[in-house]
Amino acid sequence: MIPIGVRGGYRSVEKVLKTMSPDDVVEEVKKSGLRGRGGAGFPTGMKWSFLAKPEGVPRHLIVNADESEPGTFKDRYLMEHIPHLLIEGIIVASYALGSNTSFIYIRGEYAWIVDILEQAIQEARNNGFLGKNILNSGFDCDIHVQRGAGAYICGEETALLESLEGKRGNPRIKPPFPAVKGAWDRPTVVNNVESISAVVPIINLGGEEYAKIGVGKSTGTKLISACGNINKPGVYEIDMTISVEEFIYSDEYCGGIPNGKRLKACIPGGSSVPILPANLLLKTAKGEQRMMNYESLSDGGFQTGSMMGSGGFIVFDEDQCIVKHTYTLARFYRHESCGQCSPCREGTGWMEKLLWRLENGQGKMSDIDLLWEIQSKIEGNTICPLGDAAAWPVAAAIRHFRDEFEWHVTHAEEAQVRNFGLAHYADPIQPIPA
Repeated sequence: MIPIGVRGGYRSVEKVLKTMSPDDVVEEVKKSGLRGRGGAGFPTGMKWSFLAKPEGVPRHLIVNADESEPGTFKDRYLMEHIPHLLIEGIIVASYALGSNTSFIYIRGEYAWIVDILEQAIQEARNNGFLGKNILNSGFDCDIHVQRGAGAYICGEETALLESLEGKRGNPRIKPPFPAVKGAWDRPTVVNNVESISAVVPIINLGGEEYAKIGVGKSTGTKLISACGNINKPGVYEIDMTISVEEFIYSDEYCGGIPNGKRLKACIPGGSSVPILPANLLLKTAKGEQRMMNYESLSDGGFQTGSMMGSGGFIVFDEDQCIVKHTYTLARFYRHESCGQCSPCREGTGWMEKLLWRLENGQGKMSDIDLLWEIQSKIEGNTICPLGDAAAWPVAAAIRHFRDEFEWHVTHAEEAQVRNFGLAHYADPIQPIPA
């Protein structure tokens, strides 16, 4: 076996342990502009700087590998095919945070990846990059892999911490935040797999050089999980300077829509972000080209925009039924609600029932307004963001595709044998005056 490091692996570990202080590492990550790749997009370096450092109290880094967001599978790719990139990033981040014991909390369904990670951890240990006194630096670091039980709610960081401690995966009320009181009441940072993996090129290139990749506040590269009605589904690494249109239609990326079908809609950032019709996906409400970055995808707010989210890019062609897909998402969120908050526990159930009625020819016009009212009562009224994640897809579907919902009521029998079609969703939009 070729020793790790012969082909450039773990260079960042050697660099930080031999030439940088923990604060230097945090500063480089701040300079890079790296934003959390799990969905929230919060500046990673800033999050690290919030970590409390009480004397004599252990700190922990937890890698969130739960990846349960429908339409998102880029973390799976990293762990399955480039596990040492993640391990290297964990060692560097652990050094920066003063974590001697770090954890990878992985989704239960990723059973085969646990074996891959365990092997990679052992290889790193055999080559002197894990364990006691790494590279004679005085820094100790161990990594443990913990399997979850397949609950979407454990993608929320405090529910993840509860599960890691062996408890039911219910979100905690904040404050206190994990940076002050996290795993076992110790200061803790929870970061996504892609976020931690990105630390390696940041250290190797330098924060300022890394920040030159991309555009504006969307620095570095981003992994996109592309699926749905496209010719080339898969995981793509982009530098966030390309347009949405190029991403969907170019041969370098998704390769267009099969069978000459037209684009109807897209969920650009995982199932919880607002769906956009084709015309608002390719151009903003101002008539500007929509780009594959945080700022452009969110341009217009939820009225005419969406979010980069976790990068779960789901494409719908002209034959897809928005009501049916919205029902599918509502059923998922109802099933995954932990039940702790009444608005989420009751609201997700009611949304599922109403969408089932609309999809199965039993809906009324008043059901659409009731759906809108229910989602508005859920959003912002729960302990964790699962309530928002359940409400946003329903709100966006009604906002942009209300005529399709109404057609399911007025043409109940016809809706059982054919879909509404493309309608006006791809028509050129009239730009909002500046």
